[in-house]
Order: sequence, then C-alpha cells, then structure tokens
Amino acid sequence: MSDRYPVIIIGGGQAGLSVSYCLKQRGIDHIIFEKHSIGHEWRSRRWDSFCLVTPNWQCQLPGYPYPGNDSDGFMAKDEIVTYLEGYAASFNPPIKEGVTVNKVSQTETGLFGVSTSIGEYTGDRVVIAVSGYHTPKIPRLAERLPASIHQLHSSAYKNPESLAAGSVLVVGTGQSGCQIAEDLHLAGRQVHLCVGGAPRSPRLYRGKDAVEWLDRMGYYDLSIDEHPKKETARSNTNHYLTGRDGGREIDLRKFALQGMKLHGRLRSINDGKLEFQDDLRQNLDRADAVAANIKQNIDRYIEQAQIDAPSEPPYLPVWQPENPELNLDLAAANIQTVIWSTGFQTDFSWIDLPVFNGSGYPHYDRGITNLPGCYFIGLPWLYTWGSGRFSGVARDANYIVEHIAIKEKVATASNWSIVNEYLLGS
Repeated sequence: MSDRYPVIIIGGGQAGLSVSYCLKQRGIDHIIFEKHSIGHEWRSRRWDSFCLVTPNWQCQLPGYPYPGNDSDGFMAKDEIVTYLEGYAASFNPPIKEGVTVNKVSQTETGLFGVSTSIGEYTGDRVVIAVSGYHTPKIPRLAERLPASIHQLHSSAYKNPESLAAGSVLVVGTGQSGCQIAEDLHLAGRQVHLCVGGAPRSPRLYRGKDAVEWLDRMGYYDLSIDEHPKKETARSNTNHYLTGRDGGREIDLRKFALQGMKLHGRLRSINDGKLEFQDDLRQNLDRADAVAANIKQNIDRYIEQAQIDAPSEPPYLPVWQPENPELNLDLAAANIQTVIWSTGFQTDFSWIDLPVFNGSGYPHYDRGITNLPGCYFIGLPWLYTWGSGRFSGVARDANYIVEHIAIKEKVATASNWSIVNEYLLGS
C-alpha cells in the first residue's frame, strides 16, 4: 500500500520550502522529498568565496525576510546555507532528506505516483521544485585536451589552492566564469579567459546599487508575458558582476590590464594547441553596450521621476584587444587546468507526465501545467526575473498554493455533496 498525501513536493531548496510554508499557512497536508539536504546546492556546488550578486534585502522568502544586519551586503556561501536552514527551522516543514525520487507518473485513478528510494507514494497533486540546473554541461570538445590537463566544471571548483600549479584556462564568461576567473586572478594565478557573449551589469551607479534602481523602476515585477523576448528570456545568460568585497562591477578590460589573458570563444583543440574565434573585441563591446543600456534606462527614470542623484561620466574602455591571440600552445602557456563554465542541462527524464513542450522543457502558465494537479516552481523566469531566486519565489509559491487551495475547497465541497446525497437517499 502506498502513502497518500494531498500534495507532494519534490525538492527541498528555497522553492520547495516556500511552497511548504504557504501550504502550512493554509492548513494543507503535504510532504517534501529532498535528494540531499537543505542548502545542498549552495553548500556543495559553489566555490569557497562565492557570494550572492544581489543585495541581501532581496532575500524575501515567504514569512522569512533577510534576518541579518547587512541588508545592502551580499551573503557569502555559508551565510546562504544558514539562511535556508533558519527558514526551515522557523516553520518545521514535513521534509524527508536524503530521499531520491526515481519516477513521477500518473495512476489509473488520476493521482500522481511518486516512486522514491524509501517507497511508493501517491499524491492528489505534485509540485516539482528542482530548479533547472541539473547536469553540468561540458562540450565534447573537452575530449581533445591532453590527458595531462586537469578538467573540471565550474560547479566542482572550490578555491585556487585546490588546483595544480600553473596557469588556468576558464571557458565561459557567465556569472560563474567571470567570478571564478576573478577569484583565481586575485590569488595571483595566471588566468586565460575565453570571453563569450554574456552581458555585464553595472554595480553602483548614480549613488545606488543598480539592483535598487531596477527595483524602483519595476523591472523585477515585469512578467515573462510582458518581456520583449517572451519565453526566450528563460535561456538568457545572466549578467556578470559580483557581490564580493561589498560588491563591484566586473570589467574584464581592467583584468586584462592587470595581466589576465583574454581570448575569444574557443573554436577548436588540436595536438595540444587551442584556436580561438576572432570575436573578443565584439564580445567585450556587446557586454559594455548592455551595461550602458542599463545605465541609460536608469538615467531616464531619474529624469522622469525628478530624483536628485549624482551624475556620472560615461564609461570609457580602459583596454582594447589589439591583435588578440587566435592560437595558444597549452604547454608553452603552462596551462595545467581547464575550468568549464558552460552551464547546465536539464534532466526531467524521471517525470513521466505529458507536461513538456517540443524541446523537452516544462510547459506551464505561472507554474501551472495543463495537467491538473501538476505544478513547477523555481525555474528561471517562471513568471518574473526573480522566480528562480530568493527575491521572487514567494510570489510564485503563493500563486501556486492559492490555486491548490481553491482546488482543495472544490474537491472538499464535492465530497460533502456526495456524502449528503448518500445520507439523504438512505
């Protein structure tokens, strides 16, 4: 016999915990299955110096705003884990940690069958809260590197001391790639960085953090339906900047002046030699253009709202890639380590439900799928920019749980109607 619950939540990160909190507030029984432990992703898949790139005041889990005394600061890795553990302790969610969910399917009666490492369960409804960063993505090109080169994905990087002596090649300039390159650079390591098309963001601008300006401008309330790029925004690369040392911009041109070697995208690897695309200049220019556009939008807002804010001179590039290297010999450059900051692939293969689009990605409207009773939460741009972050998951959790609560009321009313009919008939 299987154990049955009104709601089964799969995933005990910030999204799953947020749904649990909202369900408890409404008195709806449920259970959470977490493959590892609370805070695992932050504890185990981040490097030692990792910190948030958004200010602490944006940490607004339902019923648990940031409790510290540095609201304008940026929580470090261990503080993030403590924040999540404190959140769980504040309302005691019904979570089972160390439980792997092997399959989710629909039973003949229309319930959801959840097969786990500790047994079989059924749920009237199921909430998938496992984010979208499942399997580290490393290109097949990596197979062409010499066996002597140590390779790892950005999610496995911990600190400069854990790497072999010698130079380090970082491939990819999303948030992780740029921050890891900075971490190595500040430790005095020779870094070679393959610069892709990721955009960058200003940090402080005209007297405030750019995040605060964007929040005032309503950017974080912009829904996916209102976004100019619509659903394609979900695959956008995050802007790079950092919260390290109180927060600052990441300007790769400044790193180049300080000795970091910048290259274009990695094109090929042959016989221990790297070939790069001739796109370094345009990639740097595009990143700068995005940062400039953000500043221009802030300028317009300040002018329209008639806000008294200090002015700033326009950004001027401090370095230009004159005759960038298109070829590099690994041995001559003494590159001993390659870090692939190339993102993740989703893996929903364990979900046997008709809720996916033609690309294998969940299809939903604000987390509600076309299959009654099946929900997703915690994915990038599920509804707004903050959907996969501490800042916006509360809105998504409340919306989904309100939908669940309405269905619960309808089901309860229907059941009482059946009972009354039976009693009257008898």
